[in-house]
Amino acid sequence: MLDLDAYLERLGVSRDAGFAELHRAHVCAIPFENLDPHQGLPVSLAPADIERKLVAKRRGGYCFEHNLLFKAALEAQGAVVEPLLGRARWGIPPETVNPLTHLVLRVTVDGEVWLADVGFGMGTLLEPIPFQPGGAYEQSGWQFRLIAEDADLVLQTDTAEGWRDMYVFHSRAVQPVDIEVSNWFVSTRPESRFVTGLIAATTLGDGTRLALSDWNGELTLSRRRPDGHELTPVDQASVPALLAEYFDLTAFELDGDGRVARIRSA
Repeated sequence: MLDLDAYLERLGVSRDAGFAELHRAHVCAIPFENLDPHQGLPVSLAPADIERKLVAKRRGGYCFEHNLLFKAALEAQGAVVEPLLGRARWGIPPETVNPLTHLVLRVTVDGEVWLADVGFGMGTLLEPIPFQPGGAYEQSGWQFRLIAEDADLVLQTDTAEGWRDMYVFHSRAVQPVDIEVSNWFVSTRPESRFVTGLIAATTLGDGTRLALSDWNGELTLSRRRPDGHELTPVDQASVPALLAEYFDLTAFELDGDGRVARIRSA
């Protein structure tokens, strides 16, 4: 059973917080990061392991961990939550069909149905949006909309080049075993960019997105707003300090291969 009070304390909100407030608080409080698969450590989706990592140890995680933790919190408050799998399209060539490696949630609260997603690292929803084609929905300057694509739905965001796909997802709920298979693929496949690369990301209260990543071939610290972004190259030696300063991810160091690793005594 989720320790709801500990989770709410991690988010900095009270038990009176509504659905949208919880969603935004989670996105801003718990960073997105892949430091376990980056170290060669498989990601556990056991509820106790997710809670220990993201709540008690004040770590972050990626989509499966974030959205399963959020699912548990919403269910503890009486919501009906169904997990759905999708294919990431952000930064992917249009002709490429990605595997089902992104997890989102369909949430029913007081008879209304919503799309919730606190775990899309490079620009997740700040608040839930209606689970049907529509929009644009403005959130701290960012614009989102849902469009239909055959039997699927596509989440898009508005950019300087126009509307761009973030991911496409099925509207059929999946079983825990399906999520486990996708998670294992993402966290252990040698070619997975969650294994080969590094990313830590968070969203500030005003909607500013911060990310430390080498996914584009160069290690950079980025600061993005709807009206523009700053991209600063950084060196590998500065990564532990940047993780602590910008993402509150402490007790990390570089190992002998230059990869980020947990300090053994921590």
